[in-house]
Amino acid sequence: MIRKNHPLWITVFHRGDHDRTRTMLDSLGNSPLFAALSRRELRNLSGIIHHRTYQDGEFVFLKGQPGAAMFIIKTGKVNIIDYGPDSRETIVATLNPGDFFGELALLDDSPRSASAMAVEPTDIYAISRTDLDHLLTTSPQIGLSVYRALAVIIGTRLKNANVQLSEQ
Repeated sequence: MIRKNHPLWITVFHRGDHDRTRTMLDSLGNSPLFAALSRRELRNLSGIIHHRTYQDGEFVFLKGQPGAAMFIIKTGKVNIIDYGPDSRETIVATLNPGDFFGELALLDDSPRSASAMAVEPTDIYAISRTDLDHLLTTSPQIGLSVYRALAVIIGTRLKNANVQLSEQ
C-alpha cells in the first residue's frame, strides 16, 4: 500500500498543481463572464488562461496599444487611468480581486482606450482573443457562453454610461 506522503504519490498527483488549478477554477467561476460554465467547462477554459504577476506601479497595458487580451484580477488592485488633453492623469476606476478589464479586446484589436496599472503586487489571469476564438471552434458551447456573457456585460455597461450621461 502506498501512503499519500510517499514520493511516488507526490510525483504522480502534483498536489501543488492541483491546488493552483482549483484556485484558478474558483476565480474563473466567480467572474460574471464564466459564471454559466460548469466545473468541467471551466477546466477546459483553464487551458487557455495565462497567469502573470505585476508589481506596484507596473503597467498591464498602455493607452493606445492594440488590445489582444482581457484580464481578471486574482489578487491585488489595478487602476484604470486616462490622460486628459493637458496630460493630467485621471483614475477612471480602481479594480479589485474578481474584477475584469480589457474585455473589448476579445471583440476586436482596436487600441486601448485607457491604461491599466497595478497599484500593489497583483496576480492576473489573461485570456487572449486568439485563444478564445480557437476555443470557439474546438468547444463551441463554451465559446458561445463566454461571448453571450460578454455581450450582456457590455450592454449593461453601455446602458449605465447612458444613464450617467443623461443625468449630467
